[in-house]
Amino acid sequence: MMPEATRKCIIVDDEPIAIRVIRGYLLQMGGFEIVAECRTATEAFQLLRSHSIDLIFLDIQMPKLTGLDFLKALQHRPKVILVTAYREYAIDGFDLDVVDYLLKPVSLERFMKAIDKFYQLMEVNTKVHTAATQVPASILVKSDRKTVKIVLDDILYIESYSDYIKIFTADETIITKERISHIEESLPGSFIRTHRSFVINSAQIKSFTNEHVNVAGKEIPISRSYKEEVLLRFQSL
Repeated sequence: MMPEATRKCIIVDDEPIAIRVIRGYLLQMGGFEIVAECRTATEAFQLLRSHSIDLIFLDIQMPKLTGLDFLKALQHRPKVILVTAYREYAIDGFDLDVVDYLLKPVSLERFMKAIDKFYQLMEVNTKVHTAATQVPASILVKSDRKTVKIVLDDILYIESYSDYIKIFTADETIITKERISHIEESLPGSFIRTHRSFVINSAQIKSFTNEHVNVAGKEIPISRSYKEEVLLRFQSL
C-alpha cells in the first residue's frame, strides 16, 4: 500500500533523456513531489542547503563532480538511488549506503523495486525516530573520572582548548579531554562549527552578524574559513 505522505525528491543527471524517464516513472507512481531537476552535483549541493529532501535520484558520471564524490561531500544526506550506465561503481555506491543501484536504461519494474526499498527504509526510520523521541537525545563524556550524560538540547556551545573541550549548558560547564573535531562528528545537524575552537547549538542562537553569533549572551566568533558555510546555514534557520 502506497504511503500517504508525499515525499520530496530531486533528480540529478546531466542527460535530459534520463531525467525525462525518471520524471515519467514518478508521475505514474504518484506519492512524490519533484522539487528540482539538476544537471550538476554542484547545483544539487546548493539546493540541499535550502530544501528538505527525502530522496535523490543521482547519476554518477557528471561534469566537474561525480555523483559518488558528491555523496562523500554530504555530511547529512537524504536517501539516494543511483541511476547510472556504469555497472562497476555498484560496490562503491552501496558502501555509501545508497538505497539501490539502477542501471540505464531502467525499466519501470526495476524502478518500482527501488522505490519499494525506499519506502521500507523510511518506514523503519520512522519507527526508530518515534522510539527515539521518547527519550531526549544525549551524549556521554568523561569528566573528572565520571561518565556524564548531557542532553543535546541543553548544550549552548562547545569551546576547544587544545586537547580538551568545555561543554557549556545553562546550568553547568563540563570539561572533558576530547578534541572538538571528534565530538562534532557525534552531534546532529543542528550544531554548527563557526570557528576551529567553537561549535554552537543553532537552537540557542539569539542573533548574529558576519563576524559573531550571540549564544546565551556569549559573542562567539565566526572565522573566515567557516564564514560562507555558516552564513548559508543561518539563512535557513
